[in-house]
Amino acid sequence: MVRLPLRYRPQPLGKRGERYAARLLRRKGHRVLFLGKRNRFGEFDLITIDERTAERRLVFVEVKTRRNERAGSPAEAVTPEKQRRLSRAAAAFLRTHDLEDHPVRFDVVAIVWPINRRRPSKVVHIEAAF
Repeated sequence: MVRLPLRYRPQPLGKRGERYAARLLRRKGHRVLFLGKRNRFGEFDLITIDERTAERRLVFVEVKTRRNERAGSPAEAVTPEKQRRLSRAAAAFLRTHDLEDHPVRFDVVAIVWPINRRRPSKVVHIEAAF
């Protein structure tokens, strides 16, 4: 196996999508607190604060990145079971950080990023997705 220097290794698609989503949300007025934060109940792709709202809402963001939409939209991969797991992990996060009374929201960023493209062909940010 040929090992390329680090600067030439492409990022895995999911991580690339998460970094792209973080930049998108920053441009939309979010402050990114965590990328890839995990607890015993699950992992959050991004945790941000939406600073456009008066109460500075805490936002748990699920990022789904796919090469194409042959199997459906990337957002469709956030199934009811995935939503339950994220909700349970978010509740634990809020308890741990004494934020149980803080307003929260769950967003989804769906990205279609074809192979050999520098930028995604489609990006959809769904606020209050569930």
